[in-house]
Amino acid sequence: MLELLFVLGFFIMLLVTGVSLVGVFVALLVAVGVMFFGGLLVLMLKMLPWLLLAIVAVWVIRAINNGNNTQSRSHYRRDMR
Repeated sequence: MLELLFVLGFFIMLLVTGVSLVGVFVALLVAVGVMFFGGLLVLMLKMLPWLLLAIVAVWVIRAINNGNNTQSRSHYRRDMR
């Protein structure tokens, strides 16, 4: 909701200062793009701890299941004869 108020205020202030309607739409597109990428950045930072937790959980589960047994990965190796 706050973003919508920002965009409306931005639009009105550009019209009041005498910027043409085309200039207003270009400025609005740039502002929406900047806010979109800013929102993606904030969302990424917000989700980062959960992503790290998932990576650690997979690492621990693989370490528990495999142990030191290298036989389970032997089918990935090529025969070097």
